[in-house]
Amino acid sequence: MQASFDSTTPQARAERQRQVVAALTACVPSHALLWQPEETVPYECDGLTAYRERPLVVVLPETDAQVAAVLKACHALQVPVVARGAGTGLSGGAMPHAMGVTLSLAKFNRIVAVDPKSRTATVQCGVRNLAISEAAAPYGLYYAPDPSSQIACTIGGNVAENSGGVHCLKYGLTLHNVLRVKGYTVEGEPVEFGGLSLEAAGLDLLSVVVGSEGMLAITTEVTVKLVPKPVLARAAGATRLEVSKDEAQRLRFWSGRKNAFPASGRISPDYMCMDSTIPRKRLADILLAIQAMEQQYGLRCANVFHAGDGNLHPLILFDANDPDQLRRCELFGADILETSVRLGGTVTGEHGVGVEKLNSMCVQFSPEEREQMASLKAAFDPLKLLNPGKVIPTLNRCAEYGKMHVSRGLLPHPDLPRF
Repeated sequence: MQASFDSTTPQARAERQRQVVAALTACVPSHALLWQPEETVPYECDGLTAYRERPLVVVLPETDAQVAAVLKACHALQVPVVARGAGTGLSGGAMPHAMGVTLSLAKFNRIVAVDPKSRTATVQCGVRNLAISEAAAPYGLYYAPDPSSQIACTIGGNVAENSGGVHCLKYGLTLHNVLRVKGYTVEGEPVEFGGLSLEAAGLDLLSVVVGSEGMLAITTEVTVKLVPKPVLARAAGATRLEVSKDEAQRLRFWSGRKNAFPASGRISPDYMCMDSTIPRKRLADILLAIQAMEQQYGLRCANVFHAGDGNLHPLILFDANDPDQLRRCELFGADILETSVRLGGTVTGEHGVGVEKLNSMCVQFSPEEREQMASLKAAFDPLKLLNPGKVIPTLNRCAEYGKMHVSRGLLPHPDLPRF
């Protein structure tokens, strides 16, 4: 069963908005509820600015009780809920639903505890990635996963996307550095995944929730592992090795990589950041393929990777004010993702699927595999209220996408039901 979201007329939207605002007024203070156009426009997209949608209502709860109340009210009204952290995601995972509530968790920004003996930190979901390392620094510890947006992105968003960063080759992704996730189900009931001990009671669902893009539960608190700060650098086969003399110089070394994305603004009005993975031995193949795609689509591409773990972040440079450039950019991006799959990789490494990669999911996964994903979603959220329309493409969508990609006269996945 799936809830029906009627937005066919402005009148229907206005009436639905009135109902939702009335219900949520009982859940949060008036200053935590936004619904006027000038208030909700800032929430219409995440870091993937090419796709935008204005939410029906934005709610900014300040306590766990308010989160639970909001979810219960939305569930009762069958209103979609899209969780949002800092809005730095790059796949449209936090793009609002036109008839839904954007649940901003920005006010959940408290560091609950840092335990140097157990090398853990417990933080609310809105705490910035870098703030965890800053809090742990007095103990000679830090939080290893380090996305390029770490000065702004939140740990809740990192959990949603299973973020990595350049350190993930050695330390793994978010999943490998999280012990426990607390939050709420779509019905507003408290739930906990993982635990502080080596063994947790019940099914081990931590790996299911981390990377689920807000489709299974709403995260409010995370306990992460901390690791000692490295004090020695080694390299093998490098043409040059320079060891930082102090912390300031170390940060300057990293700033080049961390600022690669914003630096592209000097050479292009817009960019679309892709995120796929390949086996490391196929790095030269994908670079040559992207070079050929630049000619095919008439667009430039700046290649930014953390290639040690095979994760690619090509930046396709375009002008969003030119509809044809946007169209070619989308085709270019899909080609990169699907070429990565052909080379033995995946369509996403750490940015998630969101709305950006829905079509490419049709290429990587079989109908049976996608049905398993949908069944898991239904087990947590039968009405499909949490972040609907993301991550898992419908059979109809894949059928239509298949018609657009004919190879040697044959459609891919010929066994897929076609309307």
